[in-house]
Amino acid sequence: MCGYGKCSLTAAIPILSAAGCDVCPVPTALFSAHTKYKVFTFHDTTDILSGYLDAWQKENVDLDGVYSGFLGSADQVAIIQRLYREYPHALRLVDPVMGDGGAMYPTYTTELCDAMAALTDGADVLMPNLTEASILTKRDYPGQNIDDATVTEILDSLLALGAMSVVLKGIDRDDGTLRNYVATTQSGGAGKVELSHVKLPYMIHGTGDAFASALCGAVLAGRGLAESARIAGEFVRHAMEHTRNQPNFEERGVNFELDLADLTSLVR
Repeated sequence: MCGYGKCSLTAAIPILSAAGCDVCPVPTALFSAHTKYKVFTFHDTTDILSGYLDAWQKENVDLDGVYSGFLGSADQVAIIQRLYREYPHALRLVDPVMGDGGAMYPTYTTELCDAMAALTDGADVLMPNLTEASILTKRDYPGQNIDDATVTEILDSLLALGAMSVVLKGIDRDDGTLRNYVATTQSGGAGKVELSHVKLPYMIHGTGDAFASALCGAVLAGRGLAESARIAGEFVRHAMEHTRNQPNFEERGVNFELDLADLTSLVR
């Protein structure tokens, strides 16, 4: 959870709530601000998480889905796997947050990225960007402008790691369009679905978290995966358009509040 700059839990909780989810957060780290800022504090919460989940067990908390994102340490992978064991019926929704633009985030290490890869096996939905897909499949980062054959190859490599379905985010061929791709074990990479969205002429921190949260909300509201990815992409685009009017918008994060009705409409 970041105290300043909208991303991670400060994005996920309201977005999922708008889609009708009863959100039960497990904070894996506490930041004063997100890592785009030059100065931030970082507190790893690993030591408190076992007792936190023990208390849930004693109160018979049940979960329909486990949506994981940023991790504070490699040891937290075991915490998520504990949730998988204790809630075997829950959907496994994995946003393997590790980096962007070809680089790992400042608090990440090779050890943590290697541990994160364990969550791909058995994931019902895996949602990497191209940096994260490269880390997971141990290939060089290809940049965002990749052709259709490379997209298919990456999707097949991610499915081979054990994911049931993959949403690959952020392909940019410099033609004014951003593309996301959806593939499943049934379709394979060759049967992927392409979802295109108008590219805006600026970038904003936190859009990946907003996209993944909106996608998970749509899935849990009963929408199919390709439709959920389309809904999430348009939600983020609309939010970015509103964010452009916010001071220091590139750092502060995506201003999604005015567009939450797009998700609430899924469950009305």
